[in-house]
Amino acid sequence: MKPTKLLALSIFLASYLVQAQGAEGFPDPTQQQTYTLHRSSSREATGANADYRTITPGQTLTILDVDGPGRLSHIWFTLNDSESYHLKRIVLRMYWDGESTPSVETPIGDFFGLGAGEYYFWSSPVLSVGNDRSLNSYFQMPYAKHARITVTNEGKQTLGNLYWNIDYRQEAKPLPPGTLYFHAQYRQAQPNHGWISDWYDNGDPRVNFRRNLDGKDNYIWFEAKGHGQFIGVTMSVLQNQDGWWGEGNDRFEVDDGAVPTIVGTGSEDYFLGAWNFGSPQSFPLHGSPVVGHEVAGSRSSVYRFHLDSPIPFTKSMKASIEHGHANARSDNFYSVAYWYQAEPHMPFPPLPEMSERIPALQAVGGPGNAKQPQKEGDPQPR
Repeated sequence: MKPTKLLALSIFLASYLVQAQGAEGFPDPTQQQTYTLHRSSSREATGANADYRTITPGQTLTILDVDGPGRLSHIWFTLNDSESYHLKRIVLRMYWDGESTPSVETPIGDFFGLGAGEYYFWSSPVLSVGNDRSLNSYFQMPYAKHARITVTNEGKQTLGNLYWNIDYRQEAKPLPPGTLYFHAQYRQAQPNHGWISDWYDNGDPRVNFRRNLDGKDNYIWFEAKGHGQFIGVTMSVLQNQDGWWGEGNDRFEVDDGAVPTIVGTGSEDYFLGAWNFGSPQSFPLHGSPVVGHEVAGSRSSVYRFHLDSPIPFTKSMKASIEHGHANARSDNFYSVAYWYQAEPHMPFPPLPEMSERIPALQAVGGPGNAKQPQKEGDPQPR
């Protein structure tokens, strides 16, 4: 399918799914809308053609600061930055209704699913990245009183060109009672700490027959208190060890229940792929845009959105996934979880310091990454 047809299908599917669930989403074009549409952009105020902003190291730039009631309907960015891994060094934050802590806090690349710090093409109804380094979000982001978005340069070099267009609606009426607010949270493990370092491959019986029934030491995508619904996650992996990085089961613990609501059967299964994904692919609600070779140093990126059935919680939720079967592997994970909930939200974990966010191979042992020279008779990677 051609990219233009895929995008059209994605937009149609998103509109259908969101309206079919009775949630707030794309408006019905056959009905007269009562909002007024506005745009915050990086345009040159004098009308000249230098339609961008420059952000120096350590500087925070406010790119949206508007009163409500309203909602963001679309965000577009493109960056021109010569610093390596600038997608991990530039931080995006969003604040609703005058809150002091952000409801969105993530490196800008990770927000758009580029958790390995490199650009690649992918497309979904809510997020997309073009081959031309265009970054687009269609998440609906309502606010009753106020919305503020900032971009911070935590790198060591100047961000030479930041372009943006942010479309937002000024609503004629207050938000409907019970409206939930958009949230996005970055997490990482560099590395995950696997419980074994002298295994030789994923078929090692010591790994294969291990049990993990309580989710202890899983990689956590997010935790929330209050009520709302989880709608998806993007995740990237830098392998520190040879072999398939997956086999980890997803796990959703909802409302402090003694038994998890959902437990999966493997990493590629949760992301709706199969057999180690095989090759790069991008679908409306799931995909694996980057599929690395199964050796130390390889990178992979995956995503899944629950627009068909958001996962609701009324008191709390914890979503996680194993790193390898029963948490045996010690690869690096980088993720952003997306959800809607009533404010106030649970405090986010501190954002890792800039240098700690840069993907780097870790000395963890295991196949393809021995801490010490192999001795004669030691198990060898297959």
